Amino acid sequence: MKELINKIQSKLGIHSDRTKNISKHVLLSLLYRGGSIFATFLLVPLTIRFLDTENYGVWLTISSFIAWFSFFDVGLGNGLRNKFAEAKAKGDFELAKGFVSTAYFSLGLICLGLLCVTVLGSFFIDWAAIFNASASLKGQLQILMPIVFGCLSLQLTAKLIATIYTADQKPSVEGKISFITSTSSLILIWILTKTATSSLLIFGALFSLLPVLILILFNVYAFSNRYKKYKPNILLCKKIYFNEIFGLGATFFIIQCSVIILFSTDNFIITQLFNPEEVVPYNIAQKYFSISLMIFNMLLTPYWSGFTDAYTHKDFLWIRKSMKNLSKFSFGSMLLTFFMVLLSPFFYKLWIGDLVSIPFNLTLSMAVFFIICIFYSPYNAFINGLGKVRIQMYTLVGAAILNIPLSIILVKYASMGVEGVITATIICIIPHAIICPLQYSKLIRNKASGIWNK
Repeated sequence: MKELINKIQSKLGIHSDRTKNISKHVLLSLLYRGGSIFATFLLVPLTIRFLDTENYGVWLTISSFIAWFSFFDVGLGNGLRNKFAEAKAKGDFELAKGFVSTAYFSLGLICLGLLCVTVLGSFFIDWAAIFNASASLKGQLQILMPIVFGCLSLQLTAKLIATIYTADQKPSVEGKISFITSTSSLILIWILTKTATSSLLIFGALFSLLPVLILILFNVYAFSNRYKKYKPNILLCKKIYFNEIFGLGATFFIIQCSVIILFSTDNFIITQLFNPEEVVPYNIAQKYFSISLMIFNMLLTPYWSGFTDAYTHKDFLWIRKSMKNLSKFSFGSMLLTFFMVLLSPFFYKLWIGDLVSIPFNLTLSMAVFFIICIFYSPYNAFINGLGKVRIQMYTLVGAAILNIPLSIILVKYASMGVEGVITATIICIIPHAIICPLQYSKLIRNKASGIWNK
């Protein structure tokens, strides 16, 4: 594999060490993410058959609801990503270890508090009413939700290992984790279809535990081998390190909360305005068009920390060249999304048969949403790598505040149906899509001042 990658790099004329590393992990990510996407798509029809459409809709809504609680990492993950990359670029390994130790133990304490509050509180909540599910699921949900919250608490801390790999410009490892999780999930659901009767409780418990176990194994392996010298040590957990991580992480935290509200509330809105079954076609269209963004993100992800490293070393020529190449890939991904619209009826038929019907208006709206996301993503990665995210925070907070009421207006008063929810999200992200390239232009020309440089 190493020799093949070297040959491909040689034919493409790639000579920069930083670009060689990025291209290597892009190629590996393509393999891992490709396998993960394939496994995920096979997982959907199997899951629908095992759970039925209503229960699958409830599970999708639960997954979106749980995603809201990922903000409990208070931005420490993204803060660690930038600070670890900066410390390594400067060769300060002791500082890098301090950042790792502080992030792990601080987030561990936060997640312990989350675990206690959510597990105890969940016993007093009528989850069937929250998710607009049938009364027959009430008993299963009362047992399932504490398990889901418990696994989330462990996962938030354990997934910091993926952040470390990505900060070290080895993002393909995150793809490897995703591939192993998706493949294991596919095998697990296949076994369930052969050995168990339909049960949301069994399905939800197993699918919550699986990613946690995989992440724990990766932590044990990484801190016993490649990152042994960065192994978390409670003695290195210091306030000064926390302030540095959280100082940047606090802004990322607000952005993260806004993104969660903006992108993870759609399933919940649809459940409340319609019913859990309507979540399924929305989610299927979303999964289909996410292929183009996932493919593009395989190319883009390594550049975040690459931009951090290049900016630290004042390598502006590499940054400009990289952004030019990313713009070409961005255009290709947008073109792919357009062709996916044309092929969607055939793909849906092949993928899910007659299990679910997806309206064309929903398909078209979802395609527009992903085209906009692909357009601004390269500029967003550059801005995130530099940590100049203040203006991004303001635009996304505004979008998050507007998203839910606008969704309700378009669905209830404009009679747009389910596609009104994604249309609201499109309207909300347009200002962000305009501001990101403007800020990049100012930063790269050293013309950024005031809020554009914060």
